[in-house]
Amino acid sequence: MVRVPSQMIELGSEAPPFTLPDPAGRMHALEDAADARGIVVAFMSNHCPFVKHLADEFSAFARSFIDSGGAVFAIMSNDVAGYPDDAPDRMAQEVKDRGYVFPYVHDAEQSVAKAYGATCTPDFFLYGPDRRLVYRGQFDDSRPGSGVATGEDLEAAAAALLSGASPLDVQKPSVGCNIKWRAGNEPDYAR
Repeated sequence: MVRVPSQMIELGSEAPPFTLPDPAGRMHALEDAADARGIVVAFMSNHCPFVKHLADEFSAFARSFIDSGGAVFAIMSNDVAGYPDDAPDRMAQEVKDRGYVFPYVHDAEQSVAKAYGATCTPDFFLYGPDRRLVYRGQFDDSRPGSGVATGEDLEAAAAALLSGASPLDVQKPSVGCNIKWRAGNEPDYAR
């Protein structure tokens, strides 16, 4: 496990469009959330201990955010040839085990991770209804073996967005496992 921080791309950046398959082959696109009050895009994996640490709490957060008019997409961009625990069949089991109510999609070409500037799992991006970035960073201050996941950072950002308040002044990078790039496919920012 290589522990890396998110790169904290510029607030106000536009959400890159995507269309990706879930484990059953159904396609999901950012444009599916055209009427959402906000969108969370989370880069995740099945095997990463950082994701495992917060997965159940993220599932609960997502359910509440969706109930409030938001949308959530989780994207798995790891190289499944090298990390078979992240393969689509395992993703389908993760959806079932965690009770995910949002699309968990596979970025096999790793192009969406590159477009978002994702570096780690988990890596969280929150966009407003105009599809502009208002939050990027950690779920909360907890880490595996150190505290219980609460989601307080992402929840505070989502609450501010939904209430029409300004983005949070303090945004801390997410920390997690590096995205497992296919050999030769690593973006410049991940080298």
